[in-house]
Amino acid sequence: MLRTQSSLNTWSQERSMKWIVLLGLVAFSECIVKIPLRRVKTMRNTLRGKNMLNNFLKEHAYRLSQMSFRGSNLTIHPLKNIEDVVYMGSITIGTPPQEFQVIFDTGSSDLWMASDFCATAAYSTHNRFRYHLSSTFRITNKTFSVAYESGRMKGVVAHDTVRIGDLVSTDQPFGLSMEEYGFEDITFDGILGLNYPNMSSSGAIPIFDKLKNEGAISEPVFAFYLSTDEQEGSVVMFGGVDHRYYKGELNWVPLIQAGDWMVHMDSISMRRKVIACSGGCEAVVDTGVSVIKGPRTLIDNIRKLIGATPWGSKHYVSCFVDLPSIIFTINGINYPVPARAYILKNYRGCYFIFEEIAVSPPIETWILGDIFLRLYFSVYDRGNDRIGLARAV
Repeated sequence: MLRTQSSLNTWSQERSMKWIVLLGLVAFSECIVKIPLRRVKTMRNTLRGKNMLNNFLKEHAYRLSQMSFRGSNLTIHPLKNIEDVVYMGSITIGTPPQEFQVIFDTGSSDLWMASDFCATAAYSTHNRFRYHLSSTFRITNKTFSVAYESGRMKGVVAHDTVRIGDLVSTDQPFGLSMEEYGFEDITFDGILGLNYPNMSSSGAIPIFDKLKNEGAISEPVFAFYLSTDEQEGSVVMFGGVDHRYYKGELNWVPLIQAGDWMVHMDSISMRRKVIACSGGCEAVVDTGVSVIKGPRTLIDNIRKLIGATPWGSKHYVSCFVDLPSIIFTINGINYPVPARAYILKNYRGCYFIFEEIAVSPPIETWILGDIFLRLYFSVYDRGNDRIGLARAV
């Protein structure tokens, strides 16, 4: 969902320098569990999702030979689309299980939930974890805090059984929020971080790492497919890759260094001219961020190039102008983002949805959020410290 302020500080210190997948349940074999993602009604628009991807999957029988990692246990878990900008999926915590909607976030590492410990106003819209109802719950005396670009929380570390589909992590450490600010208008119950352990604010082992270490995930890989428009079918998959969610071959990009989902980007261009990242830059692939973000001066320059003018908090363009694709070149491969992806329409007209990074690191850095990831299926390979990208179906 979000890039934490601590990770932004890490950019400055180490380099001098958000929300998730919807799934619905379909079981294909004993070793493969499919939980399809679906887009739900937004809070501002009453939109009904289409079941296009689910119909496609039903028409094409699943075959083990289509797995990237043969013999691996692949869990595909559903996500809901909230306000067309956040993707969330369900997990359960406790014994008996209590269900929650969380953001699966590659920009952070902590798992935390709203709880009965918290009395702030934000929790009136959140489903709280009721720890006294769980027979496997245990509390610690360790507290921590996480500051995101859009809000912050303070909590205490606890342990309990956590389930993501058919994946079960017993005695999993997670945070219970005691204070939360900035999330009042978003109906999520918590955040499930999928970044590296060193990015954890609580110091607790992330659930993906615990599942991997215990052998519950045979391959240290997870991947996202985010549906577009009103389609249902968004998913996050653990333990392998299903080839039917993308076209062509996966293009693998090494991380700048193990410890963060950040890669080197060659350039950003439009109409065959470089408009940003001219000498190379850094790019974070972040499922918890809804848009593409970059340095303020470069975002302003792109706004000028497409003729966007400010009106309130947004920058508007003519709805009748044929705007070009903005091309992100990563590891020698071009990834076009067409105007239909970076221009949205409301009652005032058509507006540009790139945004400035709240705290810009010294090194030019871009965040590739859901605008980019709806176009490109993404694979996060912890075993080889790399990200795979391919055009989504």
